[in-house]
Amino acid sequence: MSGLFTLKHDRGRRGHARDGDHRPVTIVVVAIVVWTVAMRFRGYRIGGNVVVRCRQGHLFTTIWVPGASLKSIRLGWWRFQRCPVGHHWSLVTPVKESELSDDEKRLASEHKDIRIP
Repeated sequence: MSGLFTLKHDRGRRGHARDGDHRPVTIVVVAIVVWTVAMRFRGYRIGGNVVVRCRQGHLFTTIWVPGASLKSIRLGWWRFQRCPVGHHWSLVTPVKESELSDDEKRLASEHKDIRIP
């Protein structure tokens, strides 16, 4: 009888711990969604192909997936990644495409980095 009690007790403890493990993940996912919606509301195109500018002013197109990156180091709003225009490593930030001239948009679309997020 005590073996059954122990089994039920252990099962309950594991179930409780498992429920608590999802909270940090949920908080991160909600934060990413809120941040993405806020940036889109401010006029930035976040998610998918995004025009970015490096610290030297070069414009290029990259895949920007909120909360994920394999080719760059995420630093909040910035990412540290290779600039395909100047062939250097730099901090890059998204650019509001509405503030770019037609020539700047064309230039950015001609320069793309590697096609992974």
